[in-house]
Amino acid sequence: MRTARRIEAIPPYLFAEIDRKIAERKAAGVDVISFGIGDPDLPTPDFVVEELARAASDPSTHQYPSYFGLPSFRRAIADFYRRRFGVELDPDTQVLPLLGSKEGIAHLPWAFVDPGDQVLVTEPGYPVYEVGTILAGGEPVYIPLTAEDGWFPDFAAVDPSTGPRAKLLWLCYPSNPTGAVATLEQLEGAVRFAAGRDLLLAYDNAYSEITYDGFVAPSVLQVPGATEVALEFGSLSKIFNMTGWRIGWAVGSATAIEALGRVKTNIDSGIFNAVQRAGVAALESGMPHLPGLLETYRRRRDRIMEVFWDAGWKVEAPKGALYVWLPTPPGESSVDFTARLLDEAGVVVAPGTGYGPSGEGYIRLSITIPDSRLDEGCERVRKALVGR
Repeated sequence: MRTARRIEAIPPYLFAEIDRKIAERKAAGVDVISFGIGDPDLPTPDFVVEELARAASDPSTHQYPSYFGLPSFRRAIADFYRRRFGVELDPDTQVLPLLGSKEGIAHLPWAFVDPGDQVLVTEPGYPVYEVGTILAGGEPVYIPLTAEDGWFPDFAAVDPSTGPRAKLLWLCYPSNPTGAVATLEQLEGAVRFAAGRDLLLAYDNAYSEITYDGFVAPSVLQVPGATEVALEFGSLSKIFNMTGWRIGWAVGSATAIEALGRVKTNIDSGIFNAVQRAGVAALESGMPHLPGLLETYRRRRDRIMEVFWDAGWKVEAPKGALYVWLPTPPGESSVDFTARLLDEAGVVVAPGTGYGPSGEGYIRLSITIPDSRLDEGCERVRKALVGR
């Protein structure tokens, strides 16, 4: 039995490997604290759960959902974009509900990339941008990001010969894994770059509401003309602590929405209607839980930063997302430093190399673990770093 060559080109999924390492250490009797995976530890707000319970008790939700999502959910997404970003969207042609944004991100290349086509993948970045490209038969072309440029691409410096057969460009801000944020002016440059190269700009905005220190994240669709060249992905996973519910969306270019919708209708049968009705309640709620959620994350971010600042790290705290992205000690690789923290502190962090070649020399810590465990993990890391 032989698997497809495309499978051979795909490395093991980073977080599956992290889970394996945690299991190994636990089996050896180690009390492991994991900062590895960005899965919110706080519960979904009660009013969302209550709406799910009501909807699930309605027998009409037990049948196949619409392939294109409930009209009420599509309208709720469009209304959210109007209120939050001042962006007008047609819920029938510019909004597509997804089984979580990851599903749409993975399937988008199937709608746009033919074998041999290229995709511009900014990195370090979410591994699915690259993997989705490979599964579609495409060729990922890296656009390296650097700390000096604020982890945002310098489009003026991109060689004109880069990616001559490119169809897509991936961006994600607030960023997974770096926590970097992008201004509207920077996104204007990205839209100009995509339009000038005849690219679809695929913008991952799953962390749009998770920002700190007064920063408010924009939507790429706020850029004039962006709906002609851009598709933005959003999700309830991080905003409402709904990672297990699998509900998100794509919005923007009607051409891209139609193409991605055609792929999806041949693969899945839509989102459970009760979950969509809960999604409507979430988006129409005004997000009363959000200030408290952000304060919790800010406090956790600052606790981690204090440990590394005290140990001599000279870096700024991230302004967005659920992660702290830190350089490794001089001369110590991402994998070596990750292994040292696991061996000496029983703490799991994600090696930067899991997010692309430019992640070498960095690690990522998630702030989505309970306060008591985060404090314990920080104390262990402090002792490993400063020896006291």
